Amino acid sequence: MPDSKLLFIFLLALVSVASGEKDAKHLFILSGQSNMQAHRPDEAFTPAVEKALGREKVIVIQDALGGQPIHRWWKPWRDPEGQSPEQLGDLYDRLMRKVKTAVEGEEIASICLVWMQGERDARMGWGKLYEEALLGLHTQLAKDLNWKKKDLGFVIGRLSDFDMGNQKYPHWTLVREVQQKVADSDPQFVLVNTNDLNDGLSRKGKEIKDDLHYSGEGYKILGNRFAAACLKIIKK
Repeated sequence: MPDSKLLFIFLLALVSVASGEKDAKHLFILSGQSNMQAHRPDEAFTPAVEKALGREKVIVIQDALGGQPIHRWWKPWRDPEGQSPEQLGDLYDRLMRKVKTAVEGEEIASICLVWMQGERDARMGWGKLYEEALLGLHTQLAKDLNWKKKDLGFVIGRLSDFDMGNQKYPHWTLVREVQQKVADSDPQFVLVNTNDLNDGLSRKGKEIKDDLHYSGEGYKILGNRFAAACLKIIKK
């Protein structure tokens, strides 16, 4: 049996719906490409959710890698010709190994997937495939965690205003539109705006304007927005 299937069998046994249990914890799964990789949860996200929920009630897992398309997470993805890429779902399996370790022996009260990705798919011209992939990723995670899909929170960081003319990334605005559409499709989904995060000083002290990546302060604001979105879902 493949390692990924064994992992998910473990997860099915380990993760339980336990919202009524006083010791149950809230699980936050953060993933995506470069702007998620550069986001440091300890700067703002983790302190915000711990303040609201209690330090002992929070599990935060982050796993991200810059420059990656969504098919490295969503396994049924096929290109416009119907072909499977060589790397399919490998980063998802890597992420889930971290989740399995973190939830072992724990009771889980809620789960939120925080997703910051889409730049690569916009660059490759795969925007028309993105809606199915985004919704599919949410469904895939719910199934593998044995969690009701309607109860799995989904926070989507929308692409910024970096290339609104689609000059460098031909499907930039299309992916943005898809992200908005998906976020509007379910009360457990929340869109996070990033248009104002890519101006100012980068972490290296370089002045940036409408950049692909965010400023040092922008990443802190992003963390706070992610946390606020997750807490909004949990309160529902």
